[in-house]
Amino acid sequence: MTTIRDVAKLANVSVATVSRVINDNGYVNENTKQKVKDVVRKLNYRPNDVARSLFKGKSKMIALFVPDIKNPFFPELARAVEDISNKHGYTFILCNTDNDPNKEMAYLHALLQKSIDGIILVSNTMSTNQIKDMNVPVIALDRKISSEIISVTVNNKEGARQAVQYLRKQGCKRIAHISGPENVSSAKGRLEGYLEEVKNEKWFASDFICTGNYTVDKAFQSTKELLQRDAEIDGIFVANDLMGVGVLKAVESLNIKVPDELSIIGFDGIELGEITTPSLTTMAQPIYHIGKRAAELLIQRIGQPGNAIKSEEHKVKLIVRESTIERGGNNE
Repeated sequence: MTTIRDVAKLANVSVATVSRVINDNGYVNENTKQKVKDVVRKLNYRPNDVARSLFKGKSKMIALFVPDIKNPFFPELARAVEDISNKHGYTFILCNTDNDPNKEMAYLHALLQKSIDGIILVSNTMSTNQIKDMNVPVIALDRKISSEIISVTVNNKEGARQAVQYLRKQGCKRIAHISGPENVSSAKGRLEGYLEEVKNEKWFASDFICTGNYTVDKAFQSTKELLQRDAEIDGIFVANDLMGVGVLKAVESLNIKVPDELSIIGFDGIELGEITTPSLTTMAQPIYHIGKRAAELLIQRIGQPGNAIKSEEHKVKLIVRESTIERGGNNE
């Protein structure tokens, strides 16, 4: 394999001169520069990325941390981050953490050793102090970490309120909630929105809320227990679409007809919700757009570290599908 020393020897210059030409760093006269470039082409020399990152202090790499790659929401986010990273000449790295703080820290230590330029975090375990200690630009995506960390999120609380209001308009009288993990900011916001709409209803009790932990299996089990306990529930707001699949499976196992007897609305707007039976009504996030904005803000932070950047909160949108219907029998 050709090395930088081979290039320097054939061009009759020092290794330092070759390095300056390759990295476009420091003065080299035009004749020497052209001679080095000709030798690089002749030998088909490819600079070692690690060596270049050590020399320049930058790797042209951006990493995205996601907690569960099996949730279709996160590959859709990742596609946007990858597209913007590549557009700006950055290599994209995807790290699946499985909601495991030890795995998260192992990834971080490995990436920092490679002079990673910036990180986009979807995390509910990383603290503000840990992020500050990294000493690299960080953008929080989907979930807020703290007011000190720039974030790109959606209006989870208001979106949840709109979901419950929509179920009411369809004629639902007793609306339950399958919630996400207690320590995840997006789940907290959706729970708060639900509570603001129903907490003063005469029928409401705390057991109308069951955790689904953002997984299909847990949502399936929680929904079965919920509906076996209270057969009068006629509407369910589910904190994400992946859990919505579990809810639909549970309802089918109990021979409850959707949407004639029970209306279901999810949150996220992933493509999976379009192919369920029935298809899932949802409060859709602009998934690609928020991934795109997180990447753009991170690249801006990398290139202009002194510039002030504000957090962003984007709106969700109601998408009506087959899992909700007016009790009179007319589709919305």
